[in-house]
Amino acid sequence: MDPDTRSFAELSKEELLGLLQDAAKNWLAHDGLWFQAVEKTHGLDEAIRLDGETWAHFSRIEAKRIMDRLGLPPGGGIPALVRALGFRLYAHLNEAETVEVTPSRCVFRMKTCRVQDSRKRKGLPDFPCKAVGLIEFSGFAEAIDPRIRTRCVSCPPDRADGSCWCSWEFTLALT
Repeated sequence: MDPDTRSFAELSKEELLGLLQDAAKNWLAHDGLWFQAVEKTHGLDEAIRLDGETWAHFSRIEAKRIMDRLGLPPGGGIPALVRALGFRLYAHLNEAETVEVTPSRCVFRMKTCRVQDSRKRKGLPDFPCKAVGLIEFSGFAEAIDPRIRTRCVSCPPDRADGSCWCSWEFTLALT
């Protein structure tokens, strides 16, 4: 059988969505492999510290690219954040929901997490991602609108209940 020689422009919507999901999986696999290599060489605390540094930059880059692609104006508040959250790379891998949405507040919940589910299958403890998650979600939200403040509701190592892996509250600071 001849290899498929079609360009991206010639692929169907379903094929493109499949490639996007593969790209998101590859991105997450690379992130995990990078983290494991740093952890093996320098220990868990240093791996978490460096992971936080990378997420501080990456989450802002991702937010700005999503804003540009969707034509979201800077300073779009909670509505822009809710829209942008649905287009993160995670959106192709994890089940999430945004609830309690008002013009000044929302709660984002990661119902499934590919990283945590994989660790659970391997019999490993939950990954303590709260510190890095706060950096990641704060950076993403502030890139959408600098007035948005982020609060962790629950995230490993803390989990309030079994309904989601993590939960984040975003509020619009009215100054």
